[in-house]
Amino acid sequence: MFVGVGRIRLHLPENQSLKGKRQVIRPIIARVKNLFNVSIAEVGDQDLWQTAELGVCCVSGDAQHTSEMLAKVIAFA
Repeated sequence: MFVGVGRIRLHLPENQSLKGKRQVIRPIIARVKNLFNVSIAEVGDQDLWQTAELGVCCVSGDAQHTSEMLAKVIAFA
């Protein structure tokens, strides 16, 4: 079993509130879950308006598949 973990940091310069940040982040998380079948969540910078940190995890029986999936998710973001 192979576990791949990635971190994505986003800069949201036009954001003016945490509510606005959630409106941007929530659809991204939903899309990534649906398209790539990986686990993703906001893991850091939760109290900052213009920065978001997302954690991505993929578990597979093949190391190459795990690396490819994480690369695709990061390219998508």
